[in-house]
Amino acid sequence: MTNPLLSERTLPFELPPFAAISDEDFEPAFEEALAAARAEIDAIAKCPEAPSFENTIEALELAGKELSDVLSVFFLLASVESNPKREELQRSFSPRLAEYSSDVMMNVPLFERVDRLWQQRDTLDLSAEQARLLELSHRGFRRSGAALDEAGRARLREINTRLAKLGTSFAQNLLADERDWFMPLAEADLEGLPGFVVDAARAAGAEKGADGPVVTLSRSVIVPFLQFSPRRDLRKRAYEAWTSRGANGGQTDNRELVAEMLALRHERAQLLGYENFAAYRLEPEMAKTPQAVRDLLMQVWEPALERAKADAFYLERELVIEGADMPIEAWDWRYYSGIWRRKKHDLDEAELKPYLQLDRMIEAAFDCATRLFKLEFTPLEIDLHHPDARAWEVTRDGQHMAVFIADYFARSGKRSGAWCSAMRSQEKLAGDIRPHVLNICNFAKPAEGAPALLSYDDARTLFHEFGHALHQMLSDVTYQTLSGTSVPRDFVELPSQLYEHWLEVPEVLRRFATHAETGEPMPQEMLERVLAAATFDMGFQTVEFIASALVDLEFHDGPPPADPMQKQAEILEGIGMPSAIRMRHATPHFAHVFSGGGYASAYYSYMWSEVMDADAFEAFEEAGDPFDPKTAEALEKNILSVGGLREPDELYTAFRGRLPGVEALLKGRGLIAAE
Repeated sequence: MTNPLLSERTLPFELPPFAAISDEDFEPAFEEALAAARAEIDAIAKCPEAPSFENTIEALELAGKELSDVLSVFFLLASVESNPKREELQRSFSPRLAEYSSDVMMNVPLFERVDRLWQQRDTLDLSAEQARLLELSHRGFRRSGAALDEAGRARLREINTRLAKLGTSFAQNLLADERDWFMPLAEADLEGLPGFVVDAARAAGAEKGADGPVVTLSRSVIVPFLQFSPRRDLRKRAYEAWTSRGANGGQTDNRELVAEMLALRHERAQLLGYENFAAYRLEPEMAKTPQAVRDLLMQVWEPALERAKADAFYLERELVIEGADMPIEAWDWRYYSGIWRRKKHDLDEAELKPYLQLDRMIEAAFDCATRLFKLEFTPLEIDLHHPDARAWEVTRDGQHMAVFIADYFARSGKRSGAWCSAMRSQEKLAGDIRPHVLNICNFAKPAEGAPALLSYDDARTLFHEFGHALHQMLSDVTYQTLSGTSVPRDFVELPSQLYEHWLEVPEVLRRFATHAETGEPMPQEMLERVLAAATFDMGFQTVEFIASALVDLEFHDGPPPADPMQKQAEILEGIGMPSAIRMRHATPHFAHVFSGGGYASAYYSYMWSEVMDADAFEAFEEAGDPFDPKTAEALEKNILSVGGLREPDELYTAFRGRLPGVEALLKGRGLIAAE
């Protein structure tokens, strides 16, 4: 029987045949595809012809396509609906993929071919895109250890394989803690909770097979509970469970894994000639150096800390009014912040939420893309990876641009958080390949027949991830290595964070924020209150983020700590972290940094990109229209369509005429007064 993962794709747009794929198909498909990829790499390295751009660099671009196709399906399913079999396969695949990557990137004959082309680059008559691809290819081999001696390469292989195993274990431990914990609620415990929080707790209980409502560690369930539950004892219990993920002892404890990962990253960096991992990691980023990152974070830290301390005064006043014992604790902040917001802005999440229907917010994100970039979205009726998922064909002027797949609801076995990925990226080398783009979120699933309602933060997340999707959809390059979001980490968040701004355009809310029961648009006075509260509690949000970013940076900018938890405590004490605010991601569940390490030494990148996104939206404001066609065209031409074709500072300068300062970010967060 033919393996559906390896068969020719006959579904529309060459989408994977999810309905035909079983877990038993993955291992044989992986084995066959990996062997084919190795044979392709071996043929390039041993090519008897002199190296040329076509037989070396372009050949590398085309190698391993079958393996990529298999893995894109596997890792999607492993992340959105994990099960013991998939977890077992992931533990098997991850170190073998690390070994394969090492075999490619430390292949001496292959590197010699690439290096010879690099030395001859001025005589090769390359296009700008080809020159950029050669530059990144050569840099990738060098930074992967291809130029090391045999002993160095051998040790680096061992490190890479071990890190892959540790990252997989970290992610699976975290998922296990999130999946297994829940707190049953008696009917009396529901008193004071808005209907949508009660509904979410009942739905979570049904999903867990419990007899009644429960609080789980899904963000869409636990955060509203912390915001609205008047029961301080229950808030504490839920909050401590949420923040202790990965640090509960036993088999799912991540603390020893973190210590080993930090030590191995440091050793890897020094093998490659860098002082420490942060210096290695930041070299190809916009920031370039750890000190540049530290300077940015500290410029924002001081005003954010000042604002958080001022806000704490008002929250503690609410604490006293309620007769609760001082001081305010971390599990109290969201609850009393909600009370204060209702008083200050006359704005209640329970009042606002019926106006933020998921389907209407999807329409809003699509409509903004239509007005800005002339994209059209047509629903597709096709089997996908899960019944909750849905898909659209994306077109422009009748031309196919992408398939967009969205999977918005939380469920057991689904990785927490929200992300964008591509099962297939745009390219032209192997034909006119258009992307398959996914947005994955964890919103609370409604009861059967009821509309899905979002918090304002959920709606912002939807726009954020769709901004990443646009970066993929609008890509227009020849080589996949340069396509879409294949840009430095501290630039990749620019399109996503920039797109969040359109959620707050008044005409967008007036049109799409309609009441779930009456269909009436959000009243003007409520809309004004929503926008006035946009920077409410921004001191808290900024402090918890920067604390995480600084801990990440300091972990990697120097010798690895023997005890990461002690080091975390020292860093937080050194910056004056308020006791009532904790890191957004404590070390044992800091998946951005330790589950694969994509954001290791780079969690700051959200804020680095925010400096640009605040300034970039000002370009539309200066044009007098948030949908100004010329500004949108310039954004697409210089940033969204070109991927990694040039260095990020060049791309941004081409769009804006200059690089921004931190002032726009501080104004956007309300940390300094707007002029």
